[in-house]
Amino acid sequence: MFDKLVEQKIREAQEAGEFDDLEGQGRPINLEAYFNTPAELRAAYAVLKNAGVLPEEAAVLKELNEATARLEECRDEGERERLRRAVRYLQLKYDILVERRGGGRVRAEYP
Repeated sequence: MFDKLVEQKIREAQEAGEFDDLEGQGRPINLEAYFNTPAELRAAYAVLKNAGVLPEEAAVLKELNEATARLEECRDEGERERLRRAVRYLQLKYDILVERRGGGRVRAEYP
C-alpha cells in the first residue's frame, strides 16, 4: 500500500515537472564517496551534508578521492609523483581523523 502511494506521488511530481532542471540531471550518480565512508557514519554525514555542514574527515576524503582520480588520469611522471605524495598525505590525515572518532580504516592502499 505504502509503496503504491510513493510511486503515485513520484509519478505526479514527474508529470508536474518537479524533477526538471535538477543538479546533475542526465549524469550518473557518483557513489564512490558514499561507499568510502564508514557505514556507521553514513547517515550522520548525510544529515550534515544536507544541512550544508561537512565534517573535516568528509572534506579530507573528498580531497583524497579527487587526488586519486587525478593520479589515475595523469600521464606526466613528475606530476604523478607529486600526486602520489599528496594522496599518501591525505590518506594519512584521513586515517588519523577517522581513528580519533573511533572508526575503522576505510582505504587500505597507498599508491
